[in-house]
Amino acid sequence: MNKELLGKVKQKKEAYRGWKQGQVAWEEYRETVRAARDQVRKAKALTEISLARDVKDNKKSFYRYISDKRRTRENVGPLRNEAGELVAQDMEKAEVLNDFFASVFTGKCLSHTAQITEGKGRD
Repeated sequence: MNKELLGKVKQKKEAYRGWKQGQVAWEEYRETVRAARDQVRKAKALTEISLARDVKDNKKSFYRYISDKRRTRENVGPLRNEAGELVAQDMEKAEVLNDFFASVFTGKCLSHTAQITEGKGRD
């Protein structure tokens, strides 16, 4: 990342902090986020094009980039079940996630949709 891109990311973080404290308007925050996102995407695309172009000369950097992208995160943190208890076992976490996603598709869980609709109208 170059200095300009780091500056945009820093502006985005500052704008978010200001928006949460009510000092920055939502539209201004969103514009800052879009500008930062566009620059990050362009920088990433340029990096990938450069790696692809130079793969014959420098295979090591290309394969290092690819191996970094293939790494996955293995763990899911503790979750709360419907009773509000923390769940740490893998099978219990799978059941909590399954119940949540099933409720989204069947429309049985109203508490999750109420949280989503309440958060949309913030200024």
